[in-house]
This record gives sequence, structure tokens and C-alpha cells, in this order.
Amino acid sequence: MQFFNNLNSKNKKIIGLSLVIFLIILLAWLIFKPAKHIATVENTATIVAPEIIASGAIRYAPGAAQLSMVQSQPIPMTAVPIADQLSARIAYDEEVTARIGVSFSGRIIALKAAPGDVVKAGQALAIIDSPDFGTAFADLNKARADEKRKQLAMKRAKDLVPGEAISTRDWEAVQADYAQAQAETARAEQRLKNINPHDLAIKGQRVTLASPMDGVVTERNATPSLEVSPGMTTPLFVVTDPKRLWLSIDLPESLLGQIKLGSAVALLSDAYPEDRFTAKIIQLGQVINPNTRRASVLASLDNSAGKLLPEMFVRASILQNNGEGVRVPNESIMIRGIYSYVFVETNPGEFTLRQVKLVKRGIDFSFVGEGLKSNERVVTKGALLLDAEILSRAGDK
Repeated sequence: MQFFNNLNSKNKKIIGLSLVIFLIILLAWLIFKPAKHIATVENTATIVAPEIIASGAIRYAPGAAQLSMVQSQPIPMTAVPIADQLSARIAYDEEVTARIGVSFSGRIIALKAAPGDVVKAGQALAIIDSPDFGTAFADLNKARADEKRKQLAMKRAKDLVPGEAISTRDWEAVQADYAQAQAETARAEQRLKNINPHDLAIKGQRVTLASPMDGVVTERNATPSLEVSPGMTTPLFVVTDPKRLWLSIDLPESLLGQIKLGSAVALLSDAYPEDRFTAKIIQLGQVINPNTRRASVLASLDNSAGKLLPEMFVRASILQNNGEGVRVPNESIMIRGIYSYVFVETNPGEFTLRQVKLVKRGIDFSFVGEGLKSNERVVTKGALLLDAEILSRAGDK
């Protein structure tokens, strides 16, 4: 008390205000803490006991908390695959892909296209300065000039032959010189064609590297001032039609006898887990990899949506030519003895346990051949909860 009396009036006011604020905070905490507890009790009160409406059938009241733990979806009938999902890789369709390089030496002086650009046949991709073309044109012009000169010499000599003003030996030599000049001109023209097999536009010694087809530039390894040559192992540009792709499947050799050309393939991608893509086998494996004992099978893939990309890894299922089933996740299947069951949502909040027959069982998914119709709402999440509720309610009775 002596310490408090020694304080001045300003400090006394500050301490008093602090005590008032502390008491207000304490009072608010005491008021709202019970309210939070009451709210929790009210939320848990929505968990209600289900109603057993028939043997193996259960119904939840609208708004029951258990419904948030149960998911169902319509599943259509599909062809049954010959095996579990196989590793596969998306690749370029080489029938609509151009890997563009050069057959001459030079240096890139300008780039006209970037990755992702849509190009037309004949559209410029790059401008290259090539001394090879300068030399080739010079050789060709020199050969043509020499041929012209020797052609005139042969004409003059031909006029002298009737009057025997030139010997037979000299006449034959003039003819041989002209034939040599013609051969040299042909050689120079052929060399020019060899270094320009695609008839690229040439101005002086500058060459316009053009796209040979309509498509999209998916790769560009060309850079400004890059020295190019025929020995390059990497193409300068890759132009392809992204709507057409190939699918390379690693197929175990034990399954080779079960597939044939034209067999359908279903694809799943981690990038688009909700989408299903289809392909068709166009080439069977001709060689077995001695290390993996697998063959590479090629399928043609329609990528009209443009979602799949080259070098993307996917999972492929080769479908049988006969037999269909409903593809359900294994967590949906209840095993009781030798029988299999799944839950079907017959009405909103109403679920029925139904016996089914599996035609194929996989690691993650299985195919139901009997007991389900196409597009019935099968419980894909929460089947164990429903099964436990039914068994519990049956035990109570």
C-alpha cells in the first residue's frame, strides 16, 4: 500500500485501466467457453441410428452425419481387360511428326518459330547463313560457264570437219572436252540438290529452314548463332500433330497370345484421374526384351482434347473382345465366406447389400460380371461403415 500511495496520479490511472481491461477479458472468456461446448454437443447430435428397412438394407435420415462418410457413383459396363493395368508411355505419332535437321553446314542468324507455335507447311522456322551454298552455287556457275565455252568450241570445230581443216584427233578431243563439261555441270547441280533435298528457299547463301508439314512446334533445340551441320544428332525443330499420338505398352510375353491387331485399350492418367482415354493396337511386339521379358506393343491414340502429352506415363488396360463387367474399387467389395457383396444406393440415403459375381479381380479394381446393371449407383467409399451398421443393428435385434 505504501508503494501504491507513492505513485503519482497518472500511474495510478494506468494501473487501474489495466485491471479493468483484464476483468473484462476474463468475464468474456467465462461467458463464451460454455457456449462453445454446447455447440459441439449440438453438432454431434446429428449422428443418428439408421433404420433397417429389410434384410441387408439400411436407410439414413436426411442430414445424418454418416452420409458425409459414404460416397456412391453410377458406374457403366465396360469391356473386361485381359490383365491388370500395364505401364505405358505416350510417344509422338511418327507418321505425323517431322524432326527437322540440316544437310549442310552454317550458322543460325534468325529464329522464326518458338515451342508451342502453330505452323503451316512451308512456314519459316529459322534463317541460316551457309557458305556451303555459296560454294555450291559458285561451282555450278563455273561449270555452266565452262560447258557453254566448250559447246561453242565444239560448234566451231564441227564447221571445220567437212573441209578437213581440223584433224579427227582434234575433233574427238573437242567432243570429249564438251562431254566432260556437261558431266561437271551435272555433278554441280546434283551436289546442290543433295544439300537442299527439300527445295528450301535460298537467297545468296542464306537458307530459309521451313516446316514440311502443318502442325505444332513441340521442340526447339535451335538457338541464335548456333553452328549447324549434317552430323547433328539432335533435330533443330520437332513439328507434329498433337491430336495424334502413339502409346507404347510394356506387355508381358505371357499375354502376347491373348491380344491382336485392333484390340481396344483403356488409359488412365494421374494428371486426369477422372477421365478415361481409349486407343487401338496397331502393332504387336516383335522382340522380347531379355531383361524384362516384355514386348513393346504400339497403339494409336486419338488426342482430340489435347490433354495427353508425349513422354507422359499412363496406365493401360488391354480390353477383351468379349465379356463386359462393372469396374468397382476393391474397397467397395465385402467378402463373406465364398461370396462377394457390394452396396447399391437405391434411393437417396437408402443402401442395399447385393451379392455379385466377380469375373476378374485386380490389385485396386475388380470387375463384376453378375449382380449389377450398367450405371447403377455403387458405394465406392464407406462400404465398411454400412456393413458395420447392418451387422450391429442385426445383433441388437
